[in-house]
Amino acid sequence: MKKIAVIFLATTLAAITATIATANLKESPQSHDFVSVVPAPASVQMLDGSFSINAKTVFSLENDYQKSIASQLLEAAGYPSKPVVKKSAKASVHFVTDHALAHEAYTIDVSPKSVLIQASDDCGFFYALQTLKQLLDEDGTLPALHLADEPRFGFRGVLLDPSRYFIPKDEVLKIIDAAAAMKLNKVHLHLTDDNGWRIEIKRYPKLTEVGAWRVDRPDTPFPARRNPQPGEPATIGGFYTQDDIREIVAFAAERHIEVIPEIDMPAHANAALAAYPEYACPVVGKYIGVLPGIGGDNADIIYCAGNDGVFEFLQNILDEVLELFPSQYIHLGGDEAWKTHWKICPRCQARMKAENLADEEELQGWFMARMCDYVRGKGREVIGWDELTNSRLPEGVIIAGWQGMGQAALKAAAQGHRFIMTPARLMYFIRYQGPQWFEPATYFAGGSLKDVYEYEPVRPQWPAEYENLLMGVQACMWTEFCNSTEDVEYQLFPRLVALSEVAWCGRGNKNWEAFLKRLDAFVPQLEERNIIYARSMYNIQQTVTPEDGALSVSLSCIRPDVEIRYTTDGSTPAAESALYEVPLLFRGPVTLKAATFAGGRRTGAVLELPLRWNKATAKRIVNGRGDERLLLNGVRGSVKQTDLEWCSWDKDDVTFTVDLGESTEFSRVSMGFVTNYGMAVTKPASVRIEVSDDNGNFTLAAERSYTAEEIFAEGSFTENAVFETGAGCARYIRISLAGAGPCPADHTRPGKATKYYVDEVTVE
Repeated sequence: MKKIAVIFLATTLAAITATIATANLKESPQSHDFVSVVPAPASVQMLDGSFSINAKTVFSLENDYQKSIASQLLEAAGYPSKPVVKKSAKASVHFVTDHALAHEAYTIDVSPKSVLIQASDDCGFFYALQTLKQLLDEDGTLPALHLADEPRFGFRGVLLDPSRYFIPKDEVLKIIDAAAAMKLNKVHLHLTDDNGWRIEIKRYPKLTEVGAWRVDRPDTPFPARRNPQPGEPATIGGFYTQDDIREIVAFAAERHIEVIPEIDMPAHANAALAAYPEYACPVVGKYIGVLPGIGGDNADIIYCAGNDGVFEFLQNILDEVLELFPSQYIHLGGDEAWKTHWKICPRCQARMKAENLADEEELQGWFMARMCDYVRGKGREVIGWDELTNSRLPEGVIIAGWQGMGQAALKAAAQGHRFIMTPARLMYFIRYQGPQWFEPATYFAGGSLKDVYEYEPVRPQWPAEYENLLMGVQACMWTEFCNSTEDVEYQLFPRLVALSEVAWCGRGNKNWEAFLKRLDAFVPQLEERNIIYARSMYNIQQTVTPEDGALSVSLSCIRPDVEIRYTTDGSTPAAESALYEVPLLFRGPVTLKAATFAGGRRTGAVLELPLRWNKATAKRIVNGRGDERLLLNGVRGSVKQTDLEWCSWDKDDVTFTVDLGESTEFSRVSMGFVTNYGMAVTKPASVRIEVSDDNGNFTLAAERSYTAEEIFAEGSFTENAVFETGAGCARYIRISLAGAGPCPADHTRPGKATKYYVDEVTVE
């Protein structure tokens, strides 16, 4: 009987192959452009015709898992019924295991008469289903094609940070489900930090009774939140019970996603130490509480490396974590550990002497090696952040490269360690993802959808062996500025779709315009899941530059498939408004409004750009560094100091000179400042204004010094500083600024160097 079945299967496969071979192939060197699938398949050959799936479609299946995949395919086609299964000539959809295919790889062959789906394991069949769902049209029809697919990297991940903003369990499941549709296979849960302990540990109940809750600081941005006071009620937070964790892990496993827990050490431990302060260094003289924000110098409260009880505590925690998470990998953190207390702690100093360690950095290396050895002894592998490269690397540790462009991970690669790239400049999704005028407040630019999509993790200058050690890539969804699940989703999507392409697609197979078409086709899947996603890719970035006494306005959008339409009469742009094609030149005040359009419909937000005019507008800056032209471009920057309209300095003294072109009568000079308390952005300490007709001999016209209260005012706001110079004439106006120095001890960022931002020098 077995022999007959084998002969039948061979005959069936031969018939399907013959059907495909005789079809009319439509090949292209960029064949992934022809199908709207994300991430883009490795190769596609389009054929003539199509195949329709309906309730009567007969399936040939080998096992129960394939039957579940077939059921989901039927449901996606609009027929939520059990598949008809027959190993006979009547079967038209065949699932066949092919052990020659790599793990996660699959092939799909569709002809007008049959469908053949092959993979070596359940994961491959699951990924084939994700592709088939995207290929199906509304009538349950598949295009005829031959598709062969496998991922570039085995590690395709996303970090979720429930420590700063507690992400409810149902939201985690929702994100996991969407990640699986994009063929991501790792979800890294950052479960512990200064701001909250998020996992139930039976042996240490106070970790969640105390460590999971922080004080409320409503309407205050994360970096500006002040630390808790003793006795202050802690009401914000939450945690996952062990049953919650089991549900998350099982839900992810069904979708072939491995959930990797992170228990951060030795730093980012205030939440744990608020619950069990005996594991901090005995020299800590500050109140230890769960931090609502960045923490200031309380962030230097870390586990005591000289206390053996700390290691027993952490090992007991890890025992429960290892039982809950069957993952191959456990993340132990290792980042941003300030050694303030270790340097003066008698226990830590005794440990250094006993272990013959040269300094506190080596002490951290010893600490992490001890904990890594414990985890490895349990049969697991350890991942750590790239600060671990600052001392001796623990045996076998995998490094997650995050700082800058992740280059510190290469120090580990040079020693033969595997690594994962998650560069903060591109893969930290808390960063602004589009023109900042339209975005919710966060920090740092440099993470647009296009930036993420165009990221290539393997750099040309790498030694060849580094590429073999690169396991893959990961995006990180840190939640400092998130206050709702909508905030999390908005920052994640659609950038996570671009990350999936970076992780899955082979090098050199990128095509931005083709990706946008595939993304547009995938967006309905996000909408079906009720996922809030950003439309930042449709918004306009402006560049306004002084040019021969006029202002040149350039408008751009990262989507090349949209039109930019604009008005200057105050009306809202419409499909029939003027088409932007080349930079616009203005010689007087005007309010420019612009938006993107596609197919006659507006796609992005309306950019409203008032170009204000005064005697310095569109003039020249001399004796400066070059970018001060922003100060004379008629556009006032927003409260977001990185919106590309502000000039910034972190020097003590800065001087630049405005050249009005000719001797000009004026009596007032003003300029804008921005304050962002939590980011140590302040007014300058002083301003000095001098005037001259020859740019050589200057006369003092006005000056002002600011008090510490004025400089270090709390909040985020802009203000206009006006300097009365007295009536007179001059051609040159020299402006000298002095920096405010480091933040004072009572600041949320004590000791941090301040920066000051200036915009739009106005002369009247």
